[in-house]
Amino acid sequence: MPQPAPSPRTRARRLHDKAAYDRAVIDAILDAMPVAHVGHIVDGFPVVTPTLQWREGDRIYWHGSSASRMQKRASGAQVCLTVTLLDGMVLARSGLEHSVNYRSVMVFGEADLVEGAEAKEAHLRRMMEQMFPGRWEALRPITAQELKATRILSLPLTEASAKISAGPPSDPPEDRPWPVWAGVIPIRLTVGEPEPASDLAPGLLTPKHAKDYRIG
Repeated sequence: MPQPAPSPRTRARRLHDKAAYDRAVIDAILDAMPVAHVGHIVDGFPVVTPTLQWREGDRIYWHGSSASRMQKRASGAQVCLTVTLLDGMVLARSGLEHSVNYRSVMVFGEADLVEGAEAKEAHLRRMMEQMFPGRWEALRPITAQELKATRILSLPLTEASAKISAGPPSDPPEDRPWPVWAGVIPIRLTVGEPEPASDLAPGLLTPKHAKDYRIG
């Protein structure tokens, strides 16, 4: 039995069959794509900014510059964060039946500011360790000034929903005999071979977390 939407804002108004409110589905999409877009109102007009996101349990986090007006205005304000994975282009027999296969998540809520250098460092460490396990300890230690210049915000996942579209084109029966190719062009994010920096110290091998990194 489908789970109900957690709030009126997250309830799908259209394409109800594509909606999912199960946390396992939502978490899997968030964990598969590190890039998010955060929408908020700045000086009376809408602004959407791309950023890296990471999930810690029941909250989603992102960070930016303390000098950023978007980061400043988002703290304590209502925001909408979205994450999307594009899985394919769906070609149908008519123009308006063309679509895409995708997995997406939308999160609503009031953005909370992470306070204190110790807490900020702990969250940045978790972000790094989720993406590149074992890397944080090998890095040059973060400085007090860097922490001061970084603002971290988070949202609870209490108002989150997913939408998933998959499968072949859904042409109406009367269109199916039309003599044009129809089907799906799959799209996959691929990670290439790590490229070492030109000024890398001699003797350093490519770490496992660089060779094993995956998205999707």
